[in-house]
Amino acid sequence: MENAAELFADIVGQRRSVRAFSKEPVPRSIIEEVFTVAQQAPSNCNTQPWRVVIVSGERCDQLRKVFSDAFLSGEFSMDFPYDGQYEGVYQERQYDAADQLYSAQGIERSDKDKRNAAFMRNFTFFDAPHVAFFFLPEPFGLREAADLGMYAQTVMLGLVAHGLASCPQTALSMSADRLRDALGVPETDKILFGISFGYEDTGHPANRCRVGRAALDDVVRFVG
Repeated sequence: MENAAELFADIVGQRRSVRAFSKEPVPRSIIEEVFTVAQQAPSNCNTQPWRVVIVSGERCDQLRKVFSDAFLSGEFSMDFPYDGQYEGVYQERQYDAADQLYSAQGIERSDKDKRNAAFMRNFTFFDAPHVAFFFLPEPFGLREAADLGMYAQTVMLGLVAHGLASCPQTALSMSADRLRDALGVPETDKILFGISFGYEDTGHPANRCRVGRAALDDVVRFVG
């Protein structure tokens, strides 16, 4: 265990939002192992308030079209409110992240067509061979959403440990009704976000993007 802390820091440091994937599928045994280990994530009163649907293969390709068509037609349905409007330092971080991503791809801020095309890749899961959708059953709300977030982070760290990449996407909750219809998910399960995952396409320019993190003193205060 003497190298455990160093290994953990390395895994956490490697986790980032990857926006281009190889089409090579991940073996089912690895996916099952990652999600089995993630069941150790904490939750309030051990309620484990998450439900996940993992989609691969032909069904995954069908969903790419479902999401793209829904967005282009103006269809919009979300189970949890989100407007993406931030202020102050949070807005600065948001703008910087966008600037880093588009700059890595050589897209000018004024080039709306290329920016829109890059955004639309959300709905094709950045070509990932797998996508997982994370639902909260009713009547769970804010506290349980925090539990689901801890679970999802555990999933993403597990993927890194297996040499895999991922991208958590709020955009994949923007067609909630159509998603439930496509996957046969009950109305009582509410979509919070999706995570595209697979092997990273290391040659894609989007994956050259590296965003910074706030300093410890900016977010943590020690008392006593």
